[in-house]
Amino acid sequence: MSALGKLDGRDRRKRRIRKKVNGTAARPRLCVFRSNVHMYAQAVDDEAHKVLAGASSLSPEVAKAVAEKKAAGETLKKAEVAALVGKLVAERCQAKSIKAVVFDRSGYQYTGRVKNLADAAREAGLEF
Repeated sequence: MSALGKLDGRDRRKRRIRKKVNGTAARPRLCVFRSNVHMYAQAVDDEAHKVLAGASSLSPEVAKAVAEKKAAGETLKKAEVAALVGKLVAERCQAKSIKAVVFDRSGYQYTGRVKNLADAAREAGLEF
């Protein structure tokens, strides 16, 4: 399968998921985007078309934690960075009194970095 075919398949899965998963102010949609290098997560209110909270591997808190571990000589896997992003987005949601979200995996398989992000968000107190 070509790379174009893979992207088309993910787009179809994403549209199919978005028909069913909708975020509100009381229970926003936790949307995940995964690039080859970075990980992003946002809590979105689809009714008001607003992002309520977000975090990424480029956030200063995550970048600082990654830099500290690298300075200590540890190698940090992308899955571990995704867990840091999940924890940070959960903390930011709780700071805005968001306790429950619906999870939007954006067509990605629920494994690896996507699963680590979701598990870390759950451990930090978000309910899916």
